[in-house]
Amino acid sequence: MSEETQEGGLSGLKKTILGVAGTAVTGFGIWATTNINKIFGVEEESEVKTEQVAEAPASAGQAAAPIVLNIDNSATNNASAGGGGTNTIIKETVREVPVAQPAAAAPVEEKKETTAERIARLKKEKADKDGAQN
Repeated sequence: MSEETQEGGLSGLKKTILGVAGTAVTGFGIWATTNINKIFGVEEESEVKTEQVAEAPASAGQAAAPIVLNIDNSATNNASAGGGGTNTIIKETVREVPVAQPAAAAPVEEKKETTAERIARLKKEKADKDGAQN
């Protein structure tokens, strides 16, 4: 079993002072990091130059017509357009179908040779060998 010890008042005060000092040092570090240029007297660069968009010259006889789209998505517009107040829900489903792979050739398993078949084969090979030598 653990025994709890009660700390004295000075120990608690010491921890409080260390906590405040640590917080103050952290705050000063953040302030110094933010204002590092001002502290060392470094001047900021002049305004950042941005590109200006120039109007493209119009072609000889063609002027670009402005495109105006008026879209009203309010419920009153939909109901008055003959929709009858019905809600149309459009659901899209995307199915990923794997590419059809050619059927792999089934491995051909050789018929296992029985003992009797092996003896017959060896006898035949021996007979052919003996007949070829004579």
